[in-house]
Amino acid sequence: MMMMNMMIVSFVMFILGNMIFVSKHKHLLVVLLSLEFIVLSIFFLMLIYFIMVDYDMYMLMVFLVFSVCEGALGLSILISMIRTHGNDYFQSFNLL
Repeated sequence: MMMMNMMIVSFVMFILGNMIFVSKHKHLLVVLLSLEFIVLSIFFLMLIYFIMVDYDMYMLMVFLVFSVCEGALGLSILISMIRTHGNDYFQSFNLL
């Protein structure tokens, strides 16, 4: 019963993160935070699933390594955008 409650909370986290990601925001930092929130919810879902099937937790460590690399890449893009454009507004630069 407790695992089902944790799964429901993780699914709600995933849906909320996706809703924030697809809604229009003017700052890149909000989009990056929503992506990290989605990754965290996927991590919780994988943790619950691996506990339920009694699987080895090594895959979770690999997932965390890739999620840290994704976060570092997003922050480096954010920093380079702030250095070139002066802010992280999506309206201040042209994507073409």
